[in-house]
Amino acid sequence: MDLKKNAAAIEAGRTALGLELGSTNIKMVLVNEACETLASTSYGWENQLENGIWTYDLATVWLGIEDAFHSLTADVQSRYHVELKTIGSIGVSAMMHGYLPFDKDGKQLAPFRTWRNNITGEAADQLTELFGFNIPQRWSIAHLYQAILNKEDHVKDIAFLTTLAGYVHWQLSGEKVLGIGDASGMFPIDEKTGLYDAAMLEKFESLDAVKAYPWKLQEILPQPLRAGHSGGQLTKEGAWLLDPTGKLQPGALMAPPEGDAGTGMVSTNAVRKRTGNISVGTSAFSMNVLDAPLKEVHRDIDVVTTPDGAPVAMVHANNCSSDLNAWIGMFGEFAELIGHGQTPAKLYRTLFEVSQRANRDAGGLLNYSCLSGENITKVETGRPLFVRTPHSHMNLANFMLAQLYGCFAPLKIGMDILVKEEGVQTDVMIAQGGLFKTPVIGQQVLADCLGLPITVMETAGEGGPWGMAVLAVFAKWHSGKALADFLDDDVFHNPESSTLLPTEAGRLGCQKFIAAYKEGLEVERKAGELIADHADA
Repeated sequence: MDLKKNAAAIEAGRTALGLELGSTNIKMVLVNEACETLASTSYGWENQLENGIWTYDLATVWLGIEDAFHSLTADVQSRYHVELKTIGSIGVSAMMHGYLPFDKDGKQLAPFRTWRNNITGEAADQLTELFGFNIPQRWSIAHLYQAILNKEDHVKDIAFLTTLAGYVHWQLSGEKVLGIGDASGMFPIDEKTGLYDAAMLEKFESLDAVKAYPWKLQEILPQPLRAGHSGGQLTKEGAWLLDPTGKLQPGALMAPPEGDAGTGMVSTNAVRKRTGNISVGTSAFSMNVLDAPLKEVHRDIDVVTTPDGAPVAMVHANNCSSDLNAWIGMFGEFAELIGHGQTPAKLYRTLFEVSQRANRDAGGLLNYSCLSGENITKVETGRPLFVRTPHSHMNLANFMLAQLYGCFAPLKIGMDILVKEEGVQTDVMIAQGGLFKTPVIGQQVLADCLGLPITVMETAGEGGPWGMAVLAVFAKWHSGKALADFLDDDVFHNPESSTLLPTEAGRLGCQKFIAAYKEGLEVERKAGELIADHADA
């Protein structure tokens, strides 16, 4: 890249900032008008299990954003020898779903209930039956209705209900809006109007339990916006939240805030019909852009939208890499103890590579990576569980392959419904996420698990924050164009990617693992019932 040209672009504000609050990191990516990354940074954080609720303290949100922005400005100064004072456009993304209610004065009424919570089963079941449309436990409307069924006192005072991305956007811009993709994980969207489904809103309002409250649902939900629309501007107060030094100027265009599923679709160029992508991290989910409606309602398949409003079949697994990360962290401790400490990248690469020497069925080893509950496998309470029999072939290679299979197993079970029962076909399936920073290994295991060709782009490790920055570029400079055309013509015109096909041995080995995994699920379910959490002891 031309350093002088990019320095001039930074000084002139011809840049876009993507901010994403993920499960384990708050990330920022600054790009130019060509969507080339100029600087990036991240701030590590973790959810907490408090009183049985997976949550994040909103004060930590702002500590992390401030720290990340400070690091970003330092990176810009170091690389380009200019100060970051103006930004052309900003986009906020975050984990989808969950429950963030506020009163008329902006006071938070309940701790943030994230997507990870499996505490809304009664509400989700009743609403799915009422709407004839799948409402998963993690959706915002399920959390709201469960709070109503629980007769929680704060519900009467709700004036605004939003997601984490919607909350941060609101604080930066003063606007109570949401990208249509993120909004579709709060309440079902009507594809034709781009608004919340009117018939389902009416059904919800007609419930006796809901009639008792002074608000109307549509009045407390954020306004959905398709990609390319303006979501307001960065206010003076918002600029101070990002940069307490006062150097950052207000006025940046705010793109509609999106969920991490939407930014994943953008960063993999998978927004056209019959395209698909898979994101893996703390959770794992596949997004398949539909060219026809699903035939039936499936409790393990969500119907959400792309950032420009097209319907998407989403298979979402609450658990993916958290247990794997814990094991690799322990191996790192051992390496330190024997005087051979390794960088995280070296640890992951070494341990992933050894899995290539494994028996393709992981030698009879099983791993249930359920740190939290898992809807797809009907696990109510997570207890990470490693199991072997006396005649399992226990070695490091098989252990690591069992870990990788365990990461993808719930996603595989959900994808089988979509592919085998619904016959959904995709022309391309692109994967992204931290598991693919080590080349080939995770990509091949995923291809073997799903029995599908898997493509990984050079942007696989960046993912969401870069995708949000791309949406901010689109909103600022290309909103007159269709999003899919913008991505094809202006962003991914010469993408670097690699595609791996499933191997016969790997596919058959994974099938054997999955069959044993399914047979042992009752053990995982019982573990949640019988083994108390250390925090509760």
